Amino acid sequence: MIKRVLVIGAGGFIGGTLCQVLSNQGIHVRTLSRSGLYPNLTGDEHIVSDCHQPSQLAPLLDNVDAVVYLAATSTPGSSAGKPSAELGGNLAPLVVTLEALQAQPSIPLVYFSSAGALYDECSREASCENDLPRPRSYHGAAKVAAEQFIGAWSQQFGGSATVIRPSNVYGPGQAEKAGFGIVPTTLGCIRRGKTLTVWGDGSAVRDYLYIDDLISLTLAALEQPPANEVRTLNAASGESVSLNELFALAELASGQSLQRSHVGSRAVDASRVTISADWARQTLGWRPLVPLAEGLKRTWLWLNTTQP
Repeated sequence: MIKRVLVIGAGGFIGGTLCQVLSNQGIHVRTLSRSGLYPNLTGDEHIVSDCHQPSQLAPLLDNVDAVVYLAATSTPGSSAGKPSAELGGNLAPLVVTLEALQAQPSIPLVYFSSAGALYDECSREASCENDLPRPRSYHGAAKVAAEQFIGAWSQQFGGSATVIRPSNVYGPGQAEKAGFGIVPTTLGCIRRGKTLTVWGDGSAVRDYLYIDDLISLTLAALEQPPANEVRTLNAASGESVSLNELFALAELASGQSLQRSHVGSRAVDASRVTISADWARQTLGWRPLVPLAEGLKRTWLWLNTTQP
């Protein structure tokens, strides 16, 4: 029974939503973030720290039943040409966490990786967890390295970890931010009557996962940790669509038209990424419940009832 959870990187979209759900279930939430600029973040204890040393993190592990690691500073696009930034911004904090966990390997870890940034282009079958990662971006390469560090920690110290590889997560609570999330950017442009800049011709295929479905998988992973090993799970809706199809569904959800302008495609973007989440269903009984069309409607409603 999970009673106390440390959430590292709690200030983001997924972290903030997870903390709210955990608190609503009566779970004591200890949050850790690099910045204190999250006044609405839900939790019982809020710690602001970069945690450059394991000794800084070790006290935060006292009396917790699990650690959820969400900290990240980049996207595939923002990491282009900046491999050194991945070391300090993404890998170093994780390695510090693992070193601190060496003293308490019985605390299970849930780490958020990325399905879209790891897998190669798919022509027919959806990518599964056993497929060899072939990242196109430095962001994706750092996620692969992080997974390997977690595996080495588990092998050496008997630690238990669940690596969750989500597809493109969206939903209420996701702020519109340049380079982070095509769904809030699209709906924001529709709402303001602005033109959306689209990389490529809009034929790129992706999977989009509603936030509630990802949170339900995370809760299942927390309640059913693996035994002294690393378990890797894709988190995807199984409903892959092209960008143009996504835009059409966003127009239906909003009842308004989207203006768009196309520019050249980027080397970091694969043309087609489809993802299988069958293993999550088989191991934890999880399945996504919110179709893309419905999820976009809910997100549009939230956007228009909460944003100025």
